[in-house]
Amino acid sequence: MSEKLSLREKILISVCCVMFLSVFFEGRGISSADAKSPNSDLYEELQVFTDVLAIVQSDYVTKPENNDLVSGAIKGMLTTLDPHSSYLKPDFYKDFEMQSKGEFGGLGIEITVKDGLLTVVSPMEDSPAQKAGVKTGDAIIKIEGEYTKDFSLIDAVSKLRGPRGSAVNISVKREKVDGLIDIKVVRDVVKLKSVKKRYLGDGYGYVRLAQFMESTSSDLKKALEFLKKKNDGKELSGLVIDVRNNPGGLLTQAIRVSDLFLKEGIIVYTEGRVKKQKQKFYANDTGDEPEYPIIVLINGGSASASEILAGAFKDHGRALVLGTQSFGKGSVQTITPLNNGGAVTLTTALYYTKSGNSLQAKGVKPDIEVEQEEIEDEQVKKGNRRRVRESELPGAIHNPDGDNDPIKKINKTPTIATSSKPVNPEEDSIEEWRERDTQFNRAYDLLKTFNIFKPEVVTFEKN
Repeated sequence: MSEKLSLREKILISVCCVMFLSVFFEGRGISSADAKSPNSDLYEELQVFTDVLAIVQSDYVTKPENNDLVSGAIKGMLTTLDPHSSYLKPDFYKDFEMQSKGEFGGLGIEITVKDGLLTVVSPMEDSPAQKAGVKTGDAIIKIEGEYTKDFSLIDAVSKLRGPRGSAVNISVKREKVDGLIDIKVVRDVVKLKSVKKRYLGDGYGYVRLAQFMESTSSDLKKALEFLKKKNDGKELSGLVIDVRNNPGGLLTQAIRVSDLFLKEGIIVYTEGRVKKQKQKFYANDTGDEPEYPIIVLINGGSASASEILAGAFKDHGRALVLGTQSFGKGSVQTITPLNNGGAVTLTTALYYTKSGNSLQAKGVKPDIEVEQEEIEDEQVKKGNRRRVRESELPGAIHNPDGDNDPIKKINKTPTIATSSKPVNPEEDSIEEWRERDTQFNRAYDLLKTFNIFKPEVVTFEKN
């Protein structure tokens, strides 16, 4: 028996042992029926894998690290599934956990990979990236002079991460702008403020939900109490809930926030291949907010948990949804920690609204579509920067309702990026805010005339 074959056999035995231990400790179990299923050829495929692994270990020009080989194999396997299934290395997973608590180090951008290019979904509010001028739709072509084509998200994060106060130079391609734009971003600890608030006068309030984190529902309750106090202790006459550019976050928080305003019925339910992924989440009438008029603002950067909230409000007829089509991220990711300190995030189910509509690759269609006008800056003279959407991502799961290419319809009215100077709803004058924020301006006008036109707007078209 050759040396390579012996090495292959050893690797195969190790792989099989790891598979057995993983199944044992996860407590999932494999029945004899499973072993005889169409997937029983997995053993043969693993033989091919171990052959390749043995060849790399014995013949590669330099001796590779086993950890790097296995990590690379895991990442490669998960990237064949869909854009949201991935392997999180220990340091990346640690940062991910910190982000859910509202504080983490970095640039503060939501990125995805489209056509082999790192593409900005949206810069987070008050983040180093936003302050430096990074915009939605920017394709990051270089990081410190190194081309990023075919970078994975993990690769990109490792390049962008660094000590607080250090700088990273990126070069981005922006639609309708010739050449690359060089941007220097100083890394910092990104502290996300989950909820912003503003009393608009005459009994009307505004809340901005930037991301669904552990404190979002409690922060929102405090914000609503603040608005009520500003209204001389009386109940509000109406509310604008802004989830534009909200990339999502914790499902539990989206449900709790929705439950504050809904009295009964399904908020959202999930359907997956595994029984435990089939869940229904209901609203409970336990001290909810009064039934004052609500307008929810969404756009192409509203994803996942923010789409669940908007979809629930729309299906229940609780709010008028205004803006542009949302992102369409309607899948559930389950994070499973691993013994090495890392984790696997795996798409395990799809979200469905009360009416049975899937959000996947389709998103939420607003009741009233309003484009966001852009104030021109030096780098963006004319034209639109259309947002990347879920349906465009490589390997994106199709919508189970059969609407598998909704982007063609969406592109007829592309989303326009916001002004280069972000609006600060807590500090800017309402007049300046309304002038620079077309969607808010329309919502403000509708809210103040809601009771006059209520018969026309209370009947909402379902998704």
